[in-house]
Amino acid sequence: MNRKQFLILLVALVVLGGAGLLLVRQDVADYRASGAKIGAKLLPSLRIADVAEVRLQDAKNQVTLVRKEKTWAVQERGGYPASFQEISDLLIKLVELKVTQSEQVGASLYPRLALAEPGKGVEGAGTAIEFKDAAGKPLARLVLGKKVLKKDPMNPLPSAKDGVPAGRYVRVEGAKDTIVVVSDPLEKAAADPGRWLTKDFIKVDRIKTLAVGPEGGAPNWKISRDEEWGQWKFAAGGERLHPSAAVMAVNKLGQLSFNDVAADPGAEAADKPVAIVAETFDNLVYTLKFKKTAKGDDYFMSFKVTGEPPKSRTVEKGEKPQDKERRDKEFAETRKRLEGRIAFENVLGQWTYVIAKGELEPLLRSRSDMTVPKPGGKKEGTGK
Repeated sequence: MNRKQFLILLVALVVLGGAGLLLVRQDVADYRASGAKIGAKLLPSLRIADVAEVRLQDAKNQVTLVRKEKTWAVQERGGYPASFQEISDLLIKLVELKVTQSEQVGASLYPRLALAEPGKGVEGAGTAIEFKDAAGKPLARLVLGKKVLKKDPMNPLPSAKDGVPAGRYVRVEGAKDTIVVVSDPLEKAAADPGRWLTKDFIKVDRIKTLAVGPEGGAPNWKISRDEEWGQWKFAAGGERLHPSAAVMAVNKLGQLSFNDVAADPGAEAADKPVAIVAETFDNLVYTLKFKKTAKGDDYFMSFKVTGEPPKSRTVEKGEKPQDKERRDKEFAETRKRLEGRIAFENVLGQWTYVIAKGELEPLLRSRSDMTVPKPGGKKEGTGK
């Protein structure tokens, strides 16, 4: 081989080697970008601290979760507080999730795996999840598809005949035609706005009087007690109050739950409002208004809290100094907690809620249903 031939061969090797190196680098970049490596993290570059917005969309719904300082809000529900725990759980799960299987699948097959882009009328649409930072810059995007089912011979339930959810098909944006399977079905990653609302709600306790009736009119019934642990009785009338009916109504106000926040608070209702007024031993008055929705059995509910808790306590006769100090401290701590709760409930009072009919049954009973039956099955005071 002469010098000229050697130089030509050397140049060729350099060129081919450089091209080969570029191809290898490109393949590695594509491989990493796809997140397709078995055992690799699904979203390796996503940092929870950078996420300020999470948007989920499927064929029917969409929800936008927005971080505001240390809290999250549901944009489609007028900025209603979102569940920090639920969002945190989803983010932690996604950043730690690893690929268990990888396949090359053309876009024409996406609908079969429910990985098509969500939109109205789109068949085989998946659930898209997009993450943005505080400046609105996209951080990552993926589409969740069908759940991967696994046979469980030890599960006798009929619902498990086709298998139990053991994973999910996922398509990460930027991964070309690569789809992956992850080991978690991600069942809570839903685009329903109501799914993400914080369920912390008003808790009416230490009730002194409770009245239920049409808004602006005389109550259908009103019950009261003289002491916190005293016996309930009708505020007027000669009937005997059924103790369990009273307890159920009072307890319900301490554990009310809602299904959703009304997207359209001005929506028409089928009936005139029912007002529930509860006065407490803490000098607070809770006024709740219910209107049956035009469709279905749900109710719209709005409420407000008025009054102010006592600023001082009544010192008992003969109270010892050490007892007074302890009780004063307990009273101050209780008042502080109560003020915090009132402030929180006043914030919640800005919205209108959707509540299931069954949730309100103990409160919407008629007066006769609150009365002890006479011997022979007749209600007292009714003559029936």
